[in-house]
Amino acid sequence: MKQRSDYTFKYNIKNGRHGWLRLTPAYSIKLVKEILQRDTLFTAEVQPQNILDPFCGTATTGVVAAEYGLNCTLYDINPFLVWFCKIKSKNFVAEQLDNLVEQVSSDLELLAILEKDYWLPPMKNIERWWSQDTLAALSTLHNYITTQWGKPSCKDDYNLLWIAFARLVIETSAADFNHISVSFKEETKSHGWQAIKDMFIAILLPMIHSAKTDLPGNVTIFEGDSRLLQYEGLYDTVITSPPYPNRISYIRELRPYMYWLGFLESGEEAGELDWKAIGGTWGCATSRLSTWTQENEHLPKLLLNTCKAIEESDTKNGKVMAAYVHKFFDDMYIHLSNLRTHLQPNATINYILGNSSFYGHFVDTDIIIMEILRELNYTNISSKIIRKRNSKSNLYEYIISASYPMSA
Repeated sequence: MKQRSDYTFKYNIKNGRHGWLRLTPAYSIKLVKEILQRDTLFTAEVQPQNILDPFCGTATTGVVAAEYGLNCTLYDINPFLVWFCKIKSKNFVAEQLDNLVEQVSSDLELLAILEKDYWLPPMKNIERWWSQDTLAALSTLHNYITTQWGKPSCKDDYNLLWIAFARLVIETSAADFNHISVSFKEETKSHGWQAIKDMFIAILLPMIHSAKTDLPGNVTIFEGDSRLLQYEGLYDTVITSPPYPNRISYIRELRPYMYWLGFLESGEEAGELDWKAIGGTWGCATSRLSTWTQENEHLPKLLLNTCKAIEESDTKNGKVMAAYVHKFFDDMYIHLSNLRTHLQPNATINYILGNSSFYGHFVDTDIIIMEILRELNYTNISSKIIRKRNSKSNLYEYIISASYPMSA
């Protein structure tokens, strides 16, 4: 089994809107297309009318669906991702985009760097991410976009400037994305004001070009808890990828974007948001796991035995990690149970998930999820390995598929 980078975000980088912003755990547009084609949904007789992605991330499923002229509804609990997905799935007017680039390019030619009293986001150890020269230049650009165009919103074309700025924030940082989560290079590279302006325009221009291609389908995006799915709607196809039970925090990875763009103001706020998300273990979430109790009594015996083995490991964090794994699948049980009321008869669901390992004990995510699906009366349940995630260990990604025979 190969690692298949063509099933990861790397495949999306040069594919128009799909390459606008990096999220390391994101899956590729190729995988979404293969799932749709596998289910023979693009025959003349049968096409999905309403697709759902309840863990939308960067809207990969939603934008692919819209490119095919289909309708798709997205959920995410993270307000930054909801904002980003709304801009990524929006149709723009080409002439207005050209005017935007012309105005910004002209303004930046004359704009001088702020020498002092410039704003910085309240990130802990910010100097580990960016040099002082880079921070001054980024803050100058941030101040220009804010005062000349406005803060991030969900409507106007200028929000493309903020997405380009978010890309710039990461590309000028010492963050290293050669790992599944954020690590840091040994040195922070210094970027002067002219270099920052040039990089910003170089990021913005391809984004503007790809934004000129209209999406024929419709994407609707809600901010909300995917466990509850509180908005009305019936769907015949689900294509999604929840967080994996591997302690990788989306909030932790996204925090530089969120701080710079005003979606986070403190570490406490970040921890609270991570706790609300499925699979959260960062900040206050870690301490709360020690007092967490499960909400249902129908979880598979395999899960309970795995959690017991993790808890009894000869480590000081065994109990907390056991609770983390237990809560993850408890949350997924709640989600999959509530999902049934939003499915058309014989709807097809497809979940991209990965297994994990704690202290030498494997968490067989695919088997556990399949047992939960059986408990909840889903049918046609199957699992397929799609790629190896790490060449040195038995960590894989799967597509777990099922049908639901009737509306609950």
